[in-house]
Amino acid sequence: MRNRHTQKQPPINLLRGWPNPSLLPVAQINAASAAALSQPDVSTPALLYGPDPGYQPLREAIAEFLGRFYQLNAPINPNRICITGGASQNLACILQVSSDPVYTRFVWQVSPTYYRVCPIFEDNAFHGRLRSVPEDDEGIDVDFLRKRLQEAEETPVTDSEEKRQNLKGSQPWRKIYRHIIYAVPTFSNPSSRTMTLNRRKQLVQVARQYDALVITDDVYDQLQWPAQKPSTSSSLKHALLPRVVDIDRELEGGTERPGADGFGNVVSNGSFSKIAAPGTRCGWAEGTETFAYALSQCGSSASGGAPSQMTSTFMTHLLHTGELEKHIFTTLQPAYARRYYSMMEAIDRHLLPLGVTLPQSERTVVGGYFLWFSLPKPLLAEEVAQMAKEEQNLIIGQGSLFAVYGDERTEDLERQVRVCFSWEEEDNIPEGIERLSRVIDGMLGGPTSHSNGDAFTVAIAGKEYS
Repeated sequence: MRNRHTQKQPPINLLRGWPNPSLLPVAQINAASAAALSQPDVSTPALLYGPDPGYQPLREAIAEFLGRFYQLNAPINPNRICITGGASQNLACILQVSSDPVYTRFVWQVSPTYYRVCPIFEDNAFHGRLRSVPEDDEGIDVDFLRKRLQEAEETPVTDSEEKRQNLKGSQPWRKIYRHIIYAVPTFSNPSSRTMTLNRRKQLVQVARQYDALVITDDVYDQLQWPAQKPSTSSSLKHALLPRVVDIDRELEGGTERPGADGFGNVVSNGSFSKIAAPGTRCGWAEGTETFAYALSQCGSSASGGAPSQMTSTFMTHLLHTGELEKHIFTTLQPAYARRYYSMMEAIDRHLLPLGVTLPQSERTVVGGYFLWFSLPKPLLAEEVAQMAKEEQNLIIGQGSLFAVYGDERTEDLERQVRVCFSWEEEDNIPEGIERLSRVIDGMLGGPTSHSNGDAFTVAIAGKEYS
């Protein structure tokens, strides 16, 4: 029976992974744009075609910014950095330069995956060749990945592959990899998990062994805070762990070790979308100097210069003045921490008693935009999401949304749910979790009732929940 009071409840969207408009640095970007465009030595290059690798002052500013945050053993050479149009656009460029529809065998994605990357892989001719890799509380299951990579290499190549080893042809400035691996190592979207240091090292070793390029979306790293609510507000100004690209740079002789080709096996995909504003459409990639140059030669970049040339001058100003880091540490971290604590308190109060469970419950540092949890049996996330929308005007992300396209192991996601705390107004976050608890409790046969006091019975896909 449909709840006749649903329409009286304002909608709550815990699916949308956007920043709340109140957290956008409007004043700072306004000041940065005014400063950049009022100086001819900045405004002229800003409004012309840029160099292929991107606006040099921004490459330098990003290198310094990353060096401060990740506390690296050696400074980052700006030549390791290529300016991009954001993480998604850059993923497409990486594939255009570093993969081949014939030579590159498979794309391996940590499951659950950020679902919007699947069409990017398919646009690059990998339809039917996307493969999922499970994760546990340490992150990607490297043993599973190694086994599947070995099986893939032992599979005989087809006649067409043997005759046409490389569809794109060879270029001296780039490398085509045999496999592509995609992951979000820190505060992952959607699972919120963080890959341990040991798994990061193992991932680099496996990538080297099987000629794979690991593409990591490192877009949430700066959005971090203590897992337990502290008595006083504080910011975390340094990274919890090194990036996978940092490990590739140094592990066992690094990317310049004897026998290595200098391209490396990891590229870090960075973005200003989460730490400034998604509308800037500006980001960066970091890899070896050889890899960064190859990426800058992607046809769409070399044709008209680096993406986001004008926006790059704004971002440079924000970094040079310290305004971006100030925004991260004094606005974003405290605001997202409050939202996270609010959601967790509501989950503790309303969902854990119903049998909901969360991954990596022992972490000391958390972050990102999302929380991921498992529903109690026999509930299925797709049905819970449907009931939440119909009965409570609540939108959540069911696990099947985050399946790798064509994955045969989607049953692993059928009881999983992703909720986001970055978009909705803060007061709506606990209310959204409470609404979800009413749905879950009702489907489990609990005492949940509608606002008119009537108990409810629902039937979905032939199953009755009362």
